Amino acid sequence: MEQSIPRLVVAGVASGVGKTTLTAGLCAAFQRRGLRVQPFKAGPDYIDPGYLSAGAGTVCRNLDTWILSDTAVIETFHRAASTCDVALVEGMMGLFDGRDETEDGSTARLAKLLDAPVLLVVDVASSSRSAAAVALGCRLLDRDVSVVGVVLNHVAGEKHYRWTAEAIASLGGLPVLGYLPDRPDLAVPGRHLGLVPAAETLPDAAFLERLAEQIERTVDVSGVLDQARRAGPLRRSEPRLFPSRPRPPVVRLGVARDAAFSFYYQDSLDLLEAWGARIVPFSPLDAPALPKVDGLYLGGGFPEVFAERLSTNRPMREAITRAADEGLPIYAECGGLMYLSEGIADFDGRRFPMVGLIPSWSAMSQRLTIGYRTVTARVDGPVLRAGESLRGHEFHRSQLETPLDPVNAAYIVDGDESRLEGYARGSVFASYVHLHLAARPGLAERFVGYLRTGSGTSLVQ
Repeated sequence: MEQSIPRLVVAGVASGVGKTTLTAGLCAAFQRRGLRVQPFKAGPDYIDPGYLSAGAGTVCRNLDTWILSDTAVIETFHRAASTCDVALVEGMMGLFDGRDETEDGSTARLAKLLDAPVLLVVDVASSSRSAAAVALGCRLLDRDVSVVGVVLNHVAGEKHYRWTAEAIASLGGLPVLGYLPDRPDLAVPGRHLGLVPAAETLPDAAFLERLAEQIERTVDVSGVLDQARRAGPLRRSEPRLFPSRPRPPVVRLGVARDAAFSFYYQDSLDLLEAWGARIVPFSPLDAPALPKVDGLYLGGGFPEVFAERLSTNRPMREAITRAADEGLPIYAECGGLMYLSEGIADFDGRRFPMVGLIPSWSAMSQRLTIGYRTVTARVDGPVLRAGESLRGHEFHRSQLETPLDPVNAAYIVDGDESRLEGYARGSVFASYVHLHLAARPGLAERFVGYLRTGSGTSLVQ
């Protein structure tokens, strides 16, 4: 089966060139024209999607060609985009940057898989005519990637724009569809892991209005939309991840959702709901008690930024400790692991007690741990059975101060028996590695079954 979905990938020549600002602005501009926009983010990023969701007025989803199979990417794309007027995909890093020296995981790989045209963002703050060489290189490096136009960022004025655009058109062979000026009031705030999450500083209506108005003034929005509409029919794979009909709720899953915990893949949550989990959001920052649930999911985020508030909410910390003692399944990733540790030592060395289920403090440092990982479960857990492997992603600046007992390690990393990671003991399963439940059919079903029976028994009769 094939379906025509207007779609466009917004790619950069590098990280930090303005992809998120342009994509969020285009989402807002399209929405102002009465179009239904479905945003996507390439790769494992949790932060940029918040801004795209705000601009589009609908939740953004991740498409990762290294973590997910080709069929999973196509299935999740179609499921979200089948009724939209236009789908916008923000790329990651530079257009051709992936996991290694190959195209694996790259924006280029995703654009080819989706058969989507590419709009290239070039930061020209310190260049003009030389930008033509960059654009030409991106157009010619892989002719299977259809780069159809360029938008310039950090343009100093009309003369700067004219010189640069004419060079790119005449020498690089690509039309320039507009620009963004250097406007600090349109900058998205940053932090030690990238942008500040929208869950903390949700773009207000005034910001989105300014951004959309700027896009309308200096970007050929109709031209961009026309390029998206030129995308041909896209093949549709048979559904494999979601059940043919959503299952009725059989368990209640408490999901930590507040300014401290906001790193979740929307498709993972959708899969859990489709397989019978009722999602019950709760706030470790503000709620005085846990809701009545059959298990907890503590995702990633920035608990270090809110360490004092998390520590002050002692009733919640004690409630989670009691729940673990009573055998309630608790699954945590990255920031969730930090929250379950004895405490968090922030960048200034201040120490704040946390839940205390993992026998080590989490200490912030300047060292960045980042990269794709393949993990193999050492014990049965909510997502994997012992011996099963899965691809995931790691991204954090904290480390556990005290080495954990190897007997309690959750995973073997990248097949190296000496690289143990995470913590599994009793009903607690925690790791720095983020997993995507669309990475393989059956993962969400197992998670729901684990909550229901404690053993991951299949719900299929």
